[in-house]
Amino acid sequence: MTIRGRMQILDNYSLKRLNTFNIDVRAKKFTAVRSNEDVLYLREKGYFEKGSHLILGGGSNILFSTDYDGLVVYMDSRGREVVENDGESLYLKIMAGEDWDETVEHCVSMGWGGLENLSMIPGKAGSSPIQNIGAYGVELSEHFHSLEALEKSTGKIRTFSGEECRFGYRDSVFKQGEKGRYLILSVTLRLDLTPEVRTHYLALSRELSEMGVTNPSIAAVRVAVMRIRGRKLPDPKVLGNAGSFFKNTVISREDFSIIREKFPEIKYFEEAGGVKIAAGWLIDKAGWKGKRKGNAGVHQDQALVIVNHGGATGSDVLGLAADIKESVMDIYGIELQEEVNII
Repeated sequence: MTIRGRMQILDNYSLKRLNTFNIDVRAKKFTAVRSNEDVLYLREKGYFEKGSHLILGGGSNILFSTDYDGLVVYMDSRGREVVENDGESLYLKIMAGEDWDETVEHCVSMGWGGLENLSMIPGKAGSSPIQNIGAYGVELSEHFHSLEALEKSTGKIRTFSGEECRFGYRDSVFKQGEKGRYLILSVTLRLDLTPEVRTHYLALSRELSEMGVTNPSIAAVRVAVMRIRGRKLPDPKVLGNAGSFFKNTVISREDFSIIREKFPEIKYFEEAGGVKIAAGWLIDKAGWKGKRKGNAGVHQDQALVIVNHGGATGSDVLGLAADIKESVMDIYGIELQEEVNII
């Protein structure tokens, strides 16, 4: 064990409590960073150059396939700060280690609009732009202003605008061309001081109607989203999972017209660049909902969610995912893509 003040480099560290799949794996070395100074210390001491390393946030969008033979850096930096208020919008700087849903709760309680549809998404703030998280008709990119990130090879801190992040559907430059090059230190979001609620997503509008809400506030939207997610998604503290395992698949309108001729009941959403096919519908109709393969299974209420019934390994989950992908391809000719990061 190496010690620097309150910072420790630990050996053979269990990651089970730090990944929501509850996969029982270990890191060869582990440390938690609580400030930008801690990050710079690791860089100066060459830890980002000494073999492999992994930046770990909430562990909510990751699947460990085996023990990690390197250094796991757990982001635990905290703090939120209003950096600008122009009378219409408020700009909130959030440290990477802040819990995402606690941040959403804080914004709603303050009357700052924009994030309420993204309630109950597990994970840390620093991970949110990597995935361009989204839910119930809203994506992070719509309220993103900028982020600060450390270039690990040079030690320089760079500011990225939304355009430079090249956001896409559950995608960004940090999953593509700049993957692994930067460590996100903070995220600044633009929030509305006069909120305009977004309730066009069908499930959300229905939930608000069932709640008897006719003129919804951002607080009501948050409650509705939490009610929906509470019913649809299993609590990872009870049943290990990483939320949606697969992305909804976007295909061209030409390809969609061919598929729809054969499967007129297929569930889809219109997109600017094509048609988004509901992956959960494909998996459900292929007969996978509620099925188990050993200790890994498909959730009984939400076919997009693969769960750990207890004792499943990363290989067990990957084997089940491969079978699901093969089945959907055989039936529909559509290739599913994983939303989780596989390590």
